[in-house]
Amino acid sequence: MTGFYRNGMCSTGPGDHGLHTVCIRATEEFLEFSRSRGNDLSTPVPGFDFPGLEEGDKWCLCVTRWKEALDHGMAPQVYIKATHISTLEFVDLEDLQDHAVEEEA
Repeated sequence: MTGFYRNGMCSTGPGDHGLHTVCIRATEEFLEFSRSRGNDLSTPVPGFDFPGLEEGDKWCLCVTRWKEALDHGMAPQVYIKATHISTLEFVDLEDLQDHAVEEEA
């Protein structure tokens, strides 16, 4: 797992303008949805030390992107324990629980 600060957690702070607070398990379906919305998470970007995501990867996703995916029926599963508490300012706990990775449920 990674995060905005590359510290292995979905930490957030003043430099994280995208609010990368939701810890997800990437799926091909979600990665394609994100790409179609202008956010290609599959292609590596070495300049940002970003290897590109593959199905099964853990990633700290921007909370607004997760909400957008939720609204379109495309929300990926969530690792609730690794998701930052500030996520609840944007989405309901029940929605996160409905998308919780099974081994955490």
